[in-house]
Amino acid sequence: MFTGIIQQVGMLSGKKARGDGMSLVIRHEPWDTALGVGESVAVQGACLTVTSFHAGEFSCDVLAETLKKTTLGDISKGAKLNLERALRADERLGGHIVTGHIDGLGKVLSIEQKGADWILEVVCGDELLTGIVSIGSITIDGVSLTVAELRDKSFVVHLIPQTWSHTSLQALRTGCRVNLETDLIGKYVQRTLVRMQGGKGVTMEKLQAAGFMGG
Repeated sequence: MFTGIIQQVGMLSGKKARGDGMSLVIRHEPWDTALGVGESVAVQGACLTVTSFHAGEFSCDVLAETLKKTTLGDISKGAKLNLERALRADERLGGHIVTGHIDGLGKVLSIEQKGADWILEVVCGDELLTGIVSIGSITIDGVSLTVAELRDKSFVVHLIPQTWSHTSLQALRTGCRVNLETDLIGKYVQRTLVRMQGGKGVTMEKLQAAGFMGG
């Protein structure tokens, strides 16, 4: 389990094919407590397992299914990567509950600086939009953000200077693909309502009628 609060930005220092999947080598600054083999680390929001580690870098394997559902197969050597170690039971939940299981991909529609902040609009499929609500939580490349506005085919988030400068999101450009994980609680609500409606789907009207949204 993760929180979406990025602990440091690493760099891809190597990658190679491994069967149908891929092995990644990620360089990073020293952690207060050393990584261990078998530990979970969210890389660009995707939960991966440490297979080996040395001073200043660790390796992890990426399954073919993960490559299909994330941007990890597209990243180039030298790319910046958001890193977060798994949450301990006694730590603060600074962002929101994040599983590290990417739901799908979005594409950056626009990036605009307004004052000191940055405004990011991301377009994604209807299957993801149904799980996104205005002022709800969304994870973009592992970063916990609040949905400022929900549109027909896209959503908008605002990034404060701290988030922009201390994550890999600063490298995004229009047209870039991003990893998206929708809110875990929202998924359970959506699943429950779909079952209640006999698989007919979820609408804003149904959410409101069920008491999950204000009038």
